[in-house]
Amino acid sequence: MSKKKKSKAVPVVLILTVLVAALAAGCFLLKPLVTDPMRKASATELAKKQSETEAKNRQIQAEYDATILELQNQVSQPASPSWPEHKSEGWDIVDLTNYPLENPTAETRSRADLMNNGMLLVNEWHSRPDDFDDSKIVSVGKYLGGNNKVQVKDYNVSLFPVAADALLEAVNAARAEGLEHYIVDEGYRSFETQKGFFDKKMEKLSSRYSGDALIAAAKKEVNYPGTSEYNSGLAYTLRLYSKEDPEVSTPKYSTTDQGRWMNENSWKYGIIFRFPQAGWPLESSQDKSVKTGVTMKLNLYRYVGKGNAAIMHYLDLCLEEYIEYLQDHPHIALFEDGVLRYEIYRQYTGDLPSFDVQLTRNARSHTSSMDNMGAIITVFEY
Repeated sequence: MSKKKKSKAVPVVLILTVLVAALAAGCFLLKPLVTDPMRKASATELAKKQSETEAKNRQIQAEYDATILELQNQVSQPASPSWPEHKSEGWDIVDLTNYPLENPTAETRSRADLMNNGMLLVNEWHSRPDDFDDSKIVSVGKYLGGNNKVQVKDYNVSLFPVAADALLEAVNAARAEGLEHYIVDEGYRSFETQKGFFDKKMEKLSSRYSGDALIAAAKKEVNYPGTSEYNSGLAYTLRLYSKEDPEVSTPKYSTTDQGRWMNENSWKYGIIFRFPQAGWPLESSQDKSVKTGVTMKLNLYRYVGKGNAAIMHYLDLCLEEYIEYLQDHPHIALFEDGVLRYEIYRQYTGDLPSFDVQLTRNARSHTSSMDNMGAIITVFEY
C-alpha cells in the first residue's frame, strides 16, 4: 500500500503558520502602545493606532478563519466538480467510466507485488496463477499472538498477513460488543494439500466412476487443486469454541449472536461472506451459488479490502459479480453522506510480468490487486 499526501497540504500548513505568527505579532505590538511611558502621543493618536492594530488583527483572524474553512472543504468534499452529481445522504455509487483519473501519476509494479492483495479470483473456472507465491503466508496463531489474539484450531492455520490483520480487526470489534469465542477452523491450503484431498475423494468414488466422470463426481464435493478458495491464502472458516464452556459451540454458528454480527458487519473490515445462498447466512441473503459454483454451506470468509467490500455490500454482489460489474464500470466512486470514501479503477494489464499502475495524486492512499481476469483493481481511499 502506498500513501501520498495531497500537494496542497504543505502550502496550507505554511499559510496557517504565517497567519498565526502575524496574529501573535499584532497582539504583541498593541501592548507597547498602551504601556510605554516614554511615548508622547496624544490620546487621539493612541486611540487611532489601537483601532488600526485591532482592525489589522481582525483581518488576520478573518483570513485565518477562511483558510480553515477552505481546508475543511478540501477534506470533506474532495470530489472533482466535473464529476456527475452525487447524493448528499446515504450511500451512492457514481459511474466515472468516461472520466479519466485526475492529477494522474503512475508507478511500476510486478505481478508478484500485486498477486495477493485481496482481489485474486479463485473458483471452479479460474485456477490460481501458476506463478502464485505462498512464501509470505503466516501462521495466524503465531502472527496474531498476544492479548488480542484470535483463537485458531492449531498453529497450522495460515493466511496472508493482510487477511489476518483484517480478521483481528473484525474480531476485536466484535469483542468490544461483548461477542467472544470465535475460532479459525481452517485457512490456507497448499496446492499439494488440496491435491491430497481431491485424490482421496477420487479413490473413494473410483468403484462407481472412471475417467472424466470420476473427476466430475469428485469435483462436486472437493474443489480441483488450485480452484479452492482455501488455495488463495485470503479465506478462512469460523466457528465458536470455548474451553471453559462447551455449550458455546452447540448452536449453529450462523444462528448465534456472534455469527449474525460477523455476517452483518465483516464488510466494514474488508471481509466478505464468500458463498451466500438463499436465506443463508442471513435471512436477507440471496443465492449466489450459480456464480460461485459452491452449493455447500460453509462459514467461509474472504478478505478483499475495505473499499471493495463496501461496494459489494452496498450492491449485494458476490466476488464474481463484483468483478463482472467492474468490467462494465471500470471507474467508479463511492460516497457516504455526500463525502467521497473510495474511488475504484480497473486497469487491463494482461499477463505481463510488470506494468505501470495508473494512479491519482488526489487520494490519501491506494491499494492495487490483480483480479486473475487480466486486470488490476486499484482502490483509492480518501
